[in-house]
Amino acid sequence: MPQPPQSHPPTPEQVRTLRRRASAVFLALSLTGTAALTALTFGAAPAAHAAGVPAPSPIGIAGRGASVPFTELEAEYAATNGTFIGPDRLYGNLPSEASGRQAVTLNAVGQYVEFTLNKPANAMSLRYSLPDTGDGKGRDATLDVRADGQSVKTLPVTSKYSWYYGGYPFNNNPGDTNPHHFYDESRTLLGATYPAGTKIRVQVTSTAQSPSFTIDLADFEQVAPAAGKPAGALDAVADFGADPTGATDSTARMQAAVNAGQAQGKTVYVPPGSYTLYDHVVVDGVTVQGAGPWYSVFGGRDPVNRNRAAGFYGKYVPGGGYTGPVRSHEANGPSKNVTLKDFAIIGDVRERIDDDQVNALGGAMSNSTVDNLWIQHVKVAAWMDGPMDRFTIQNSRFLDMTADGVNFHTGVTNSRVTNTFVRNAGDDGLASWPQDKPNTNISFDHNTVVLPILANNIVTYGGRDFTISDNVMSDTISNGGGLHIANRYPGVNSGKGTAVAGTITAARNTLIRTGNSDFNWNFGVGAIWFSGLNEAVQGASIKISDTDILDSSYAAIHSIEGPISGVEFTNVNIDGAGTYAIQAQSNLSAKFTNVTAKNIAQSATPIHNCIGAGLQISDGGGNSGWNTAQTCTGVWPAPVWTNGGVPSTPTTPPTTPPTTPPTTPPTTPPTTPPTTPPNGNLAQGRTTTATSAVQSYSAANAVDGNASTYWESNGNAFPQTLTVDLGATRRIGKVTLKLPPSADWATRTETLSVLGSTDNTAWSTLRAAAGVTFNPGSGNAATLTFDPADARYVRLNITGNTGWAAGQISEFEVYAASDGTPTTPPTTPPPTTPPTTPPAGSNLAQGKSATDTTHTQGYVAANVTDGNSGSYWESNNNAFPQSVTVDLGATQTVGRLVLKLPASWGTRVQTLAVLGSTDNAAWSTLKASAAYTFTEGSNAVTVTLPASGVRHLRLTFTGNTGWPAGQLSELEAYAS
Repeated sequence: MPQPPQSHPPTPEQVRTLRRRASAVFLALSLTGTAALTALTFGAAPAAHAAGVPAPSPIGIAGRGASVPFTELEAEYAATNGTFIGPDRLYGNLPSEASGRQAVTLNAVGQYVEFTLNKPANAMSLRYSLPDTGDGKGRDATLDVRADGQSVKTLPVTSKYSWYYGGYPFNNNPGDTNPHHFYDESRTLLGATYPAGTKIRVQVTSTAQSPSFTIDLADFEQVAPAAGKPAGALDAVADFGADPTGATDSTARMQAAVNAGQAQGKTVYVPPGSYTLYDHVVVDGVTVQGAGPWYSVFGGRDPVNRNRAAGFYGKYVPGGGYTGPVRSHEANGPSKNVTLKDFAIIGDVRERIDDDQVNALGGAMSNSTVDNLWIQHVKVAAWMDGPMDRFTIQNSRFLDMTADGVNFHTGVTNSRVTNTFVRNAGDDGLASWPQDKPNTNISFDHNTVVLPILANNIVTYGGRDFTISDNVMSDTISNGGGLHIANRYPGVNSGKGTAVAGTITAARNTLIRTGNSDFNWNFGVGAIWFSGLNEAVQGASIKISDTDILDSSYAAIHSIEGPISGVEFTNVNIDGAGTYAIQAQSNLSAKFTNVTAKNIAQSATPIHNCIGAGLQISDGGGNSGWNTAQTCTGVWPAPVWTNGGVPSTPTTPPTTPPTTPPTTPPTTPPTTPPTTPPNGNLAQGRTTTATSAVQSYSAANAVDGNASTYWESNGNAFPQTLTVDLGATRRIGKVTLKLPPSADWATRTETLSVLGSTDNTAWSTLRAAAGVTFNPGSGNAATLTFDPADARYVRLNITGNTGWAAGQISEFEVYAASDGTPTTPPTTPPPTTPPTTPPAGSNLAQGKSATDTTHTQGYVAANVTDGNSGSYWESNNNAFPQSVTVDLGATQTVGRLVLKLPASWGTRVQTLAVLGSTDNAAWSTLKASAAYTFTEGSNAVTVTLPASGVRHLRLTFTGNTGWPAGQLSELEAYAS
């Protein structure tokens, strides 16, 4: 799913080298208790090579997850002379994205990992990581594959599909922050069947192409011979000329084949070969069948129009989930009665551009089935834009996507994903998002979803009558949990019928090492988590039963961002949690029956509750290990990870501050607010109003004497005001503004002015608009003084906030003037209009009118002249060129510009030109287009200009390495 852009860097990569252990580590993770438990497989380390910490595997759990055709062997339990890395779950560290959070690095000729087959196999898929190159384009290399000492294959490996940087939707610039998505997979047929006991060695023969090779695991399988053409089928090669060598584009030939198949009611058979497609093939009323996913392989991408690539799409539905341009042969969907089976789509997608149609499967298909497909190196394996009905994905493998594995988007009904294996998705593994039309009766069952790099293993954003059962979810990396049920993301609300509703059944799931840190927040996300961001989750029946939550990275169960009710936990086994059993950050009403917990890091207080009575637990009996004590400290503990029973702590606690505040107060408010001190806060307890308020964060919270409650306005709707009535006219000279003092609230700057009035009609400016910084290190409080003035009504006018796109105040305190001035109001209010001629050396642009070609959300052009480097303008994405223009009000001599971005943002390079005009019609170039580097920490660049008289200044942006849009927080103009 799309995520907001981030500016803060993660913890730098730290690869820990651990001494290889001389003896096996014994592990006995208890599988007794109240839950309907299933046997787990643990990585068994041979005594001579016991480098890895034994940990539960997501493969081979009886009755749960996908029934896969391969056997998975982990490098950390194999014979090796390489270096063991991990276990480590810190985002940005190489082991954190490995299965089980452990791997082996080879960095010299002759180093190897040697796997011993426990079943016959003739094929292998190797999961590995190579270092990136300095230019971010990636490197190619090879590894030698040996069977019992004999070289049998040279395996190509590459880093071209891994290593992303920066904020969402990420980039390939190694100079940026936030490195992630380290691993890829390469597969090969071994040329013969090797029996159980054969030693398959992957060995380095040269470090010239890559200085190191990190091996995570190998999947071995026995691949059946290629399937022949079904009787009566059309042959894509013999009948339509598709090129099995991949040397030429076969898009038109495949389109002709499927059109003929539809017209004649015949299957289209795709013989063994590698087929290049420069565009997706549109299918309707036809079966496309290959010789097997190891034999019939589609790939390719248009070399000119890079937003087109290999794939198979149904026809788009008018008014449906897809809102981009539609060509005639893609129109008037949904397609119906389509079957796609027994082939692979291995693409060439190396970036994430959300508008590009470079998914393997897309469009809308009703009464259709996808069966036994191998999909890899695409943006999304299957992004299905409804409305559509009765669509099934089964028996498939989806690997190494830049975005989601599967997303059922808008009006998808009676559809299913089953017996499918998803690994290394760049976003949610399996997702449902009914943006504009309800998704109902969806089943995600018997799937294994491993290592989503961003967001959740399985999620339903809204939706009615869902089944999410018999799945295995493991190793969440960042910004998500294992299972997420939420009213989040645009369009999800009860007014459209798209919110969580009906019965949501999540039964017989196993979650292993799920949940992880969210670089928006300074705390972890739970293994199973609920969110009511758009609106409360209420009225639905959410049943979580017969489930194992094992070795969670943070909390096992988590609520946040709005009230949650109607939840029942029955027969749930919690074994291992890095922090708490339950983390309640929003109202949660749930019934717990036969829920047992052990190995909880915060065992003395296994429930984190800062909502007081908002946590409503109904005890159904049979519970133990978690409902003993609660805490609310305002300080988040560093997680302790059990790694399947072996305790460890992270090498360094996460240090990235949150950019988004939690939507519930982090500490429990006192039951009785303190009384107003004599001659103190004149505003406490007084009537307070606001232009808007979100959920329960009302204006009254700003005068209740409790800094942990707060007012918050609607998002992306500046300006916003907060007004207090002092009850009588008072002579005032100071206000103190506060935000919650907890460290959960990162430093932020709100741009605001202070106004006063005696009658609530005529207002004067007491303090001009400026940036006010709130820092948790100094109590998140700021005091503003001004010339003494008489006022009954005091107003804050808020126009920006670097931490959240809304006005936020927890305490608005007003104090009397203390300078002995008379109490009689002055006859002339203080001036509110700045002088027309700025002082020498001043910023000629500050406070002036600004316009833009486009802007996104509330990041408007006016932010570049507001004097606050924390607010900023941002254009629409992927739509260069973009410009921002400032009117200086009169022709002025300008010889120098200072351009700024928020200081905490990661380093980026923006390409821009400076233009000038005296009449906003005829423009001249003052500075030709050039690249300017904004360096994290200062994020300011100076542009010198030939001194010239201009009234209008324009910056035209044509590139940005940190985000695909123009971005600027301040445009300052000086005479010299």
